[in-house]
Amino acid sequence: MKAIIINEYGSAENLVEKDIPKPIIADDQVLVELHATSINPIDWKLREGYLKEKLPFDFPIILGWDAAGVIAEKGHSVTEFSVGDRVFARPATTEKGTYAEYTPVDKNLLAKIPDNISFEEAAAVPLAGLTAWQCLVDFADIQSGDKVLIHAGSGGVGSYAIQLAKSFGAHVASTASGKNEDFLNELGVDAFINYQLQDFEEELENYDIVLDTMGGEIQKKSYNVLKNGGKLVSIAQPPDEEYAATKGVKAGFEWLDPDGKKLAKIGDLMEKGTVKSHIGHTFPFSEEGLREAHKLSETHHARGKIVIQIK
Repeated sequence: MKAIIINEYGSAENLVEKDIPKPIIADDQVLVELHATSINPIDWKLREGYLKEKLPFDFPIILGWDAAGVIAEKGHSVTEFSVGDRVFARPATTEKGTYAEYTPVDKNLLAKIPDNISFEEAAAVPLAGLTAWQCLVDFADIQSGDKVLIHAGSGGVGSYAIQLAKSFGAHVASTASGKNEDFLNELGVDAFINYQLQDFEEELENYDIVLDTMGGEIQKKSYNVLKNGGKLVSIAQPPDEEYAATKGVKAGFEWLDPDGKKLAKIGDLMEKGTVKSHIGHTFPFSEEGLREAHKLSETHHARGKIVIQIK
């Protein structure tokens, strides 16, 4: 099968096309014939070698951890899904990723794609959508009426987080550059903060939840907009929990734990039109396509999701 791999850590130019054997699945897995995947920061961070201690993979490595496609084969213990089903998943974090024509996926990580959702729309969801769900629902226990601040709302995680928060009946504020104001209004924000002109710390107060996608000074300032008993959840860097305690805030860091049942819940919201994938850029499944997609992701200025069309 065709795959785009890396044989060593380094720049986007290290992404190369190679013909490799089709994966062999275990009894509790399916083999997904991929139609689309998408780009996330973990892809190029691992490619650069930043995550080699946390994820010590052997080369060659196939990057990519968003899958959307059709089940081509299934293991003996897989009963909930059938060959031919349209499915999406955030597969386990292994060196056999989704920049390939086929990828193995554990059955508990799978969800069916709603009939009214395309493979490209589905591929945009798993990692970013599940991260947003895990932060807002699992960690922060979001409730109707909560005031929620989501940093960098025009990005992948941010755009899904805004929509999920609104689906729970929350009041949502989000930061972004001025060029993204219309986009965030389309997503449903109640308060748009242009970080180029405004200081969110001066604009907002008594918030219940902050989703920090930036870290650093942004994270530290975010404590000041939270009420006593508020929650700060970060995907950028582990918060100082002792400092958070002095502010009367629960703080934590979330590293995604994939889950097919939670992904199916997001799928239900997509089927109803409550949550939509906003695809800002699409690239072909080729050496050059993946290289350009990585370079765009590395700028941190891509709007919505970056999708790779495989079929």
